[in-house]
Amino acid sequence: MACATIHVGFTVPQLLRGASRILPTHSALVVLRHSAFCYCTVNSTIKSKRKMDHLERTANNFRQEVISQAKVCGISNESETVKRLRLAITNKDFTFKAGQWVDFFIPGLSVVGGFSMCSSPGLLKREGILELAVKHTDHPPAHWIHTECTLDSEVALRVGDLHGYQEGKGNGYKMGTVKLYYSAKNTSQLLFKKNILGLMNAFPGKIMCRFHVTQQSSPICEELRPHVTEGRICEKDLEKHVSKDTLWYICGPPPMIESISKLLSDIGVPRNCVFFEKWW
Repeated sequence: MACATIHVGFTVPQLLRGASRILPTHSALVVLRHSAFCYCTVNSTIKSKRKMDHLERTANNFRQEVISQAKVCGISNESETVKRLRLAITNKDFTFKAGQWVDFFIPGLSVVGGFSMCSSPGLLKREGILELAVKHTDHPPAHWIHTECTLDSEVALRVGDLHGYQEGKGNGYKMGTVKLYYSAKNTSQLLFKKNILGLMNAFPGKIMCRFHVTQQSSPICEELRPHVTEGRICEKDLEKHVSKDTLWYICGPPPMIESISKLLSDIGVPRNCVFFEKWW
């Protein structure tokens, strides 16, 4: 999937960015029109590389010193291919910020996983709970989660960050507007769609979303139908948002990022207004 990071005073970042490392077949584009302040991730240049182990790929990135034990206290199916893990964190000093990930250590397994949180820092602070959404793949940590992990399974977690977190004070600015374009094969693979609809209802005119499905074969439910477009995200969808005040956040597999980046360039979006992360 895909997902995107925006820091404007609400929890869209945790909800969406969690998919960036678990759902490479999904795509998302966030269009952010800001009023005064926002925190932006660093722009990256895509380069083709051989597949690397998570720890090798992120060897030079920031990591917290705290490694916490955690116990699985909930498992559910977010979709046919994605499991949502609910983890009880034992170390009270364990914290994270929106957009960070966890190194995921499994007893008896030498390969370390890297997964983004799909819950907010507030849930951890209130209840000592952290949630992950993990897509089924042959990668050993993901495969373990889908085939061997059970309630009360114990793991260890350590927080990492691709860029190093910079915290804005968040004072003296107004909430801008967010337009999310979220693409997947079909509506069953649109993760967190109910949460997104809830945010749209809670912030009318401030948070908007257009779901795109490329291979929908079943009827679309009545609640979702007004927000769904069949077909890929295209130039016509995006050109109406071009302005000097608009920032663009792209999340998805490299070909999608390259395609959307070129599309934005073709419709006149300055390169320094387009943000994405190089991960795979």
